[in-house]
Formats: sequence, structure tokens, C-alpha cells
Amino acid sequence: MVSEKKGGRPAGRSARVRTPAFLKNERGVRNWKEAREWLEWRGIEDIECITPDQAGVARGKMMPTKKFTSNTSLALPSAVFMATISGRYAEDGNGFVYPEDDGDLKLVPDLSTLSVVPWEDDPTAQVICDLVHQDGRGVEFAPRNVLKKVVAVYKALGYRPVVAPEIEFYLVRKNPDPDYPLTPPVGRSGRPIGGGQGYSIAGVNEFDELIDDIYHFCEGQGLEIDTLIHEEGAGQLEINLRHGDPVALADQVFMFKRTIREAALKHDTYATFMAKPIQGQPGSAMHIHQSVINDRTGNNIFTAEDGSESDAFRHFIGGMQHHVPSALVMFAPYVNSYRRLTQGASAPVNTKWGYDNRTVAFRVPRSEPAGRRIENRIPSSDANPYLALAASLACGLIGMQRKETPDQPVGITANEDEIELPRGLLEAVELFEQDTALTELLGLSFASTFAAIKRTEFETFMEVISPWEREFLLLNV
Repeated sequence: MVSEKKGGRPAGRSARVRTPAFLKNERGVRNWKEAREWLEWRGIEDIECITPDQAGVARGKMMPTKKFTSNTSLALPSAVFMATISGRYAEDGNGFVYPEDDGDLKLVPDLSTLSVVPWEDDPTAQVICDLVHQDGRGVEFAPRNVLKKVVAVYKALGYRPVVAPEIEFYLVRKNPDPDYPLTPPVGRSGRPIGGGQGYSIAGVNEFDELIDDIYHFCEGQGLEIDTLIHEEGAGQLEINLRHGDPVALADQVFMFKRTIREAALKHDTYATFMAKPIQGQPGSAMHIHQSVINDRTGNNIFTAEDGSESDAFRHFIGGMQHHVPSALVMFAPYVNSYRRLTQGASAPVNTKWGYDNRTVAFRVPRSEPAGRRIENRIPSSDANPYLALAASLACGLIGMQRKETPDQPVGITANEDEIELPRGLLEAVELFEQDTALTELLGLSFASTFAAIKRTEFETFMEVISPWEREFLLLNV
């Protein structure tokens, strides 16, 4: 007779040890104990500790896993977060003073963002870090902290903002020489991709293998893509994300951009999030859908009890209309961004709003009352997702706090009138600095740092002589 263990399990048969659920998570753990086990279970050898700079570029350090889990202090020079996109440093002035000591800032890993790096050959993980001072205070000008600050103000009022970004980007042929214009890629048909393929399934299928890699890379990181479509531009795609917490969604966009670039490089192609990469083609946007939930009731505050539009809904739109032009430098942060914002183009250049009207800046999509939301169509895809979300939510919040009244909705084409937004980077910076309600909410330290960086970037741009100048001025003036 075979003896049996308690519970009826036959003796000599080893009990199966159930794998803890957190080990199977593709993204995030709760504490350092789980992090150590998660990394060990996957055989992770190296880990990238990253954080977004002012441009949304990943900065940080890479180290062996054992060092990461041994309570090692991580630090970066503060200058990294005062640098322009070209690597120069912001100049003193207009309230900004470059720190003389260039002291270290600490990186504090947010373990809820821990995931693998699926495109690396060796087992590698990544984690997004918060930036803090040596005494533990959050660094006010760090983009992730700017967004957290805005979300915290909502929370203090009993609100919870919900967002859903849409990100457009272009696939282009490899272009190692920046003197040459970008050109559309060659798809599986062997021919260069043409424009006018909005929502074309055949257009998407031209890049089947690349898109498969995007999906596989995202799945490996626990990132969720809602839908993917081909946009109007030649080789222009759009990815829609599911709605959720602003910080979590900004993290996802941050990681998506990196993921899409890596997937494209694997197929000998560039992926670019430039606002206007190809002359004569539509620009790329990062539309932001926004709603606000009452933390106590769980209801959408944009909708009254009878299902109609609430005062909060109208005030949020009023805030967008009044303050988004001042925040434009955060939605259109580079000289190239303003090439997208031109009259008669697909991008809105107004501050109008309307129902299901894609020519206005602030569109109210068709939805059930519980899903009522406002889409900000102004941000371009080159914007730092943390700063774009922070600015958009801040504008709406100021409107609700001040009970700002919106204009009447527009039901006709609104993009053929006079441009209502700043036409260039310097104008946008000046308007940003003049909006005290906005800069105080975002943080004065951030506002002065960001403005200084943008001024320096403009001066760098002015050092470059363009093909237009050589073509029309060389022999004519």
C-alpha cells in the first residue's frame, strides 16, 4: 500500500511550488525584496536606471544587477537636466541661474516601472527613476516631478485626472547625413511609401514585420497598445494608448518612443517623432484625451447627475482656451514644432472648441455621459510626454479653479482664420513666462529652467545656415 501525505498527495512525489504571481508580472514590483527575486528569476545581468530629461530623452546609468540590489546610491550631475537638445547648457538670465557647483542629484528607482529590455541580446532590465536632492526633496524642474506636482494638486482637491495619449510618428529611410532631406521608407512591396493612406490596412501591412516587433517589444515590457493605424503621411503611423493615470501613461509614452525607435533600427529604418520631418507631408501630433474623476464618488466630474455637461466641464475648456497658448512652448518645444502649426494644415492653430470637430484645438469626442472627455489636439509628438500632460492638465485645472468661461462651440471649419497661437519659439517662451498662474502651478524653478533651455536652443538654431538661405539669398541679394 502506498502511503500518502496529508491532503491525499502520494508520498515520494514532490509538491509543486507555486510561482508567486509577481514574478510573472511583465512590468513592476512592489518592493525591493520582490525586485531581487524578479531579477533573479529572469536571470537579469544588467539594469538601466533611466529618467527623462527636459527633452524626454532617457538619461541615467547602467550597472550589474548585484550592484543595483545592494542599496547603491545613484547620482547624476544637475547639469544634465539643464542641457539643450544639442548638448549645450542654458545661459543665465530671466530668473535662471546656472548652479556653480553642478552638484549631484539622486536617482530613486520607481519599482512599479521595472521591466525587461526586450531588444537587448543579454538579459537586461530597466527602471524609471525619480530625481531628488540629497536631502530627499523632489527636484522641482525634473519633468516627472512636474507632472506629479500637478496630479497632486488634483488629488488635494479630491480629483483624479485620467488621460489617454495618441502618438503619431514617421518611419523614414536611414539618414546618416543630416544635410539631406528625410525620405519615406521602402515597404515590403519594394517601393517607397506614398502619402494619402489614412487608415489604410495595406499601408500598415507594408511594415508587418516591424510592427510585429513593436508589439512583441511592448508585450515584453508590459506596455499596452490600444490600436495602431496608418496616418495620412507617407510612412506615418499612430499608436493609441488606453486611458489611465497621467504619470503611468507618461511613463508608457516615454518607453514607447524608445521601443519604436529600437524596433525600427532592427529593420534598418529610422522612427522619428519630429513634429514636421518631411516637407509637404502632415506633421505628427500627440493628442491628449482628458477627463477628471471625483475620488469619493468615482464619477466623471465633467458630467452632471442628469447626464448633462457640468460647470467643471465648461470651466476646464475655458482654462484650456485661456492658458494653452501660454503653455505652447511645452506642447511645441522646438523650432521645427512650429512648421506643423501652419494655416490650412491639419494641425489646429486656433484656441476654439467643438463637438467632434477635428479642426478645433479642443475637441469633445462623441461618448456616453460617463465617458465625457476633452481632447487637446495641439501638442506635437516631439513634446516631452511628462511636460505635455502636466501643461494640459494644469491649464484645465486653472480654468476650474478660476471658473473661466469658454467661448461658444464651433461647428464649422475653424482652421482657416487667423492663427491664434505663437508663431515661433521665442514668442512662445515669452508668453509662457507672463502666465503667472501657470508657472506657479508648474513650479517657478521649472519655468525658469525650461525657458532658459528653449532660449539657448533657439540661439543654437540661428547659428545654422539653411538650404533655403543658400538657394534664394546666395546670388540674389
